[in-house]
This record gives sequence, C-alpha cells and structure tokens, in this order.
Amino acid sequence: MSISAEIRDRLEAAFAPRVLEVQDDSESHRGHGGWREGGQTHFNVVMRAAALAPLSRLARHRAVHAALGPDLVGRIHALALDLDG
Repeated sequence: MSISAEIRDRLEAAFAPRVLEVQDDSESHRGHGGWREGGQTHFNVVMRAAALAPLSRLARHRAVHAALGPDLVGRIHALALDLDG
C-alpha cells in the first residue's frame, strides 16, 4: 500500500472527514533534503472534519499526527496540513 493510501485510510478512520485530499508532492522536491527515488516523501493534506472544529490549529495538527501514528510519520519527510472543522 502506498503512503498516500495509508494517510487517507488512517485519516478517514480517525476523523470521518467530509473533505479529504492527499497529494504526493514529492516530485516537486526532487534533489532537496529527504527526497527519495520513487517519491512518497512530501505530502499536502487538505481535510475538513467536524471533529476538528473545536480544536486550535496546534491541536488539529497534533490530532492528525497522532492519528497517522509514529510509524507512518517516520516515513514521511514533509507533511503540509490545511485543516478546518
């Protein structure tokens, strides 16, 4: 399973978002730190979920990282998050 699919699966299970976009942006970082052949290193995530509404920006980011888990987060070099309730 690709890292993109793992991100999507874990976020859907944790937040039941009404909007979820996971974009592998690795190719635009070719030659930069953390880039690997084959991609799956740099991601942009847009998520809208009611569960995030009462949380501060920092708490939203922490909740996403917790839902992804340290095993998955450890395989990602960069994760840009656009989160809202």
